[in-house]
Parts: sequence; C-alpha cells; structure tokens
Amino acid sequence: MKHLHIAVGIIRNSQQEIFITQRAADSHMAGFWEFPGGKVEQGETAEIALKRELLEETGITVKEAVLLKVLEHTFTDRIVTLSFYMVETWDGEPFGREGQPMRWVNQSNLVAEEFPPANKSIIELLTA
Repeated sequence: MKHLHIAVGIIRNSQQEIFITQRAADSHMAGFWEFPGGKVEQGETAEIALKRELLEETGITVKEAVLLKVLEHTFTDRIVTLSFYMVETWDGEPFGREGQPMRWVNQSNLVAEEFPPANKSIIELLTA
C-alpha cells in the first residue's frame, strides 16, 4: 500500500482567521476544503516541504512554523502521515496561486465536515 507523508500549513492571521483552499476536481478528496500543503519529497524534512509547498500553492514565504500535531490516516488505497504546522509568521499575502478557490475563515467557524476525514481531530483541536 502507498504511504504518503504530507506537510500541512495552518496559516493563521492576527484576527484568528485561517486561510483554507479547495481541493481540485481531479484530486483525491476533490471538492473538500483543506489547509494548504503537500507531499514531503525524498530527502526533505516535513518543515522544508511545508515551506516549499506553501510558496508554490499560496505565494507566501514562511518565516516560522511550529509543529502542532502528527496524524496517520488509512484510506482504502493509501496510508497518509500528516504533519500539521501552525504558521503565524510569513512574508507576502496568501492567495490561490494555482487558481484554486480560497478563503479566510474565523478559526471558531471551521466545519470538520467540509474537510477530508483525516482533518477532523485537528479541526476539533482548533475549534475547542
């Protein structure tokens, strides 16, 4: 079974809003909202992958990322290890650099059902 390691950025501004993007129609878990991030490539640490992916996807340069939680989720066809980082310091203004829909959501208004199932415990942590 395929095992993927994903670095995920929870980009939070000073108003306690979190930047989320929508998964592409042709992707795994299409249509769900997500915290931006992507696959950790061979030879990369999760934090290096996070910085690369957030620059590619949202156009920001991460200045500081704090590891919040590591989760493992098993799907029928793959195992995914997710490293969630809280990102509160960056340069630039995040946007959907790949044309993906995006929005800022108040942290307390995140809805677990709008995200892939693997994100449920993180959203519970953020909205507690």
